[in-house]
Amino acid sequence: MTEPADAATRRAPHDQPFGPWVQTTLTEGWDPEPVTGHPAVDGAAEAAAAHRAALLRALPGRTVVVPAGTAPVRANDTVYPFRAASAYTWLTGDQAEGAVLVLSPAGEATVFLLPSAGPGTLTYFTDRREGAVWVGGIPSAGATAQRLEVAVRPRTELASALAAAGDVHLLAGVDADVDALRPGAASTELARALDRLRAVKDDWEVDRLAEACAATARGFADVVAELPALLAGDGRRGERWLEGTFWRRARLEGNDVGYSSIVAAGANGTSLHWAPVDGDIRPGQLLLADMGVETTSMYTADVTRTMPVSGTWTPVQRRVYDAVREAHLAGIGEVRAGNAFLAAHRAAQWVLADHLHRWGLIDWSADDALHEDLTRPGAGAHRRYTLHSTSHLLGLDVHDCAAIEGAEYLATTLQPGHALTVEPGLYFQVNDRTVPAELRGLAVRIEDDVVVTDGAARVLSDALPTDGDDLVAWMASAQG
Repeated sequence: MTEPADAATRRAPHDQPFGPWVQTTLTEGWDPEPVTGHPAVDGAAEAAAAHRAALLRALPGRTVVVPAGTAPVRANDTVYPFRAASAYTWLTGDQAEGAVLVLSPAGEATVFLLPSAGPGTLTYFTDRREGAVWVGGIPSAGATAQRLEVAVRPRTELASALAAAGDVHLLAGVDADVDALRPGAASTELARALDRLRAVKDDWEVDRLAEACAATARGFADVVAELPALLAGDGRRGERWLEGTFWRRARLEGNDVGYSSIVAAGANGTSLHWAPVDGDIRPGQLLLADMGVETTSMYTADVTRTMPVSGTWTPVQRRVYDAVREAHLAGIGEVRAGNAFLAAHRAAQWVLADHLHRWGLIDWSADDALHEDLTRPGAGAHRRYTLHSTSHLLGLDVHDCAAIEGAEYLATTLQPGHALTVEPGLYFQVNDRTVPAELRGLAVRIEDDVVVTDGAARVLSDALPTDGDDLVAWMASAQG
């Protein structure tokens, strides 16, 4: 394994020294470096320009500073793959590590790039961060300026540019070195303004989300196609195999997975964010798979399907599944312009509470369970088995626009362009004495990605069926 490009390694390299003759010869005999990274995404520059204009209208008279960030340390001198801060990508269409956007009050956008060393310099060959031999083809400042349609300057000039700026609003917590250049410039107002604007997607962004969902559907088909072989073998740590199967699709068609995939078989599905992903795949289990492809433009899908690994439902599994699907459809029906963000949650939770009451798991009616007065007996009785909210915003981040304060976030009135998930679920823990034995260890969640329109919600992930019969037929088709 080669050593990574991080600051600690640069301070204490373990390389053997180069003599003067070698240093001279290493700078000779090079053709121009081919540029291989940071692919252009059609329409990204135009979309980013519109996003910057919207931010200027929201925060007039300010100099805005938004860093891309740097790769976090994984362990010692190794780092995780770099992923640019979402706000930086939204405003630039770029993903360059260490880059910083400075947007003047007049709307002049400048991206400050880390230096890169090209052919003809010793650094090209020796430097783990700046040398293209180590990190791959690095676009020049000119190529970056042309692709992003903004001015580009070296990051070495950032300090002087910020010192000369007036009222600076900095998106802090992304790049500590940038934070240190203007102490006191950290702006909560900027963070919230960015996320309020990002909450409503334009047509270009919706198309990117649709691409993510289409790739995700193909990834689900890849996973389902692996099930017969796992069941024919010993199924040992099959969750890991399926996780890797989906990851390959994400890396082939996009940037990566949008979040750590949840691949949970059997009772593991009752853990909402099943992190070990190391369980076996056994006949008769349900597989709860919560996965999403992040596109090269950085927009991510977030889709969940719960499937019988053997291709057929047991009566108990189907009863629970159909209850969750009924709640899922009720929630999607409430995703429309003018409705409250929480309307989908309330509709889905009412259906689930009603089923739980009719099954004898809660003593109170759905109306009692969902009563607004939380001090009343029975209020929230269903939550023992439903566990989580039904929706969250979706976009460049899987849990998008988190800088919006909780009360404001939940009080959102939906408008065309809002993108969100609808994902009700029922979870019956193996150690819950209130649950009959036949239900213990069962978990079902169904999640789709939807966009608010002027009419009915647009379901971006509908290539993956949710009807119980259609789902097993789709599984059979995916398995050939």
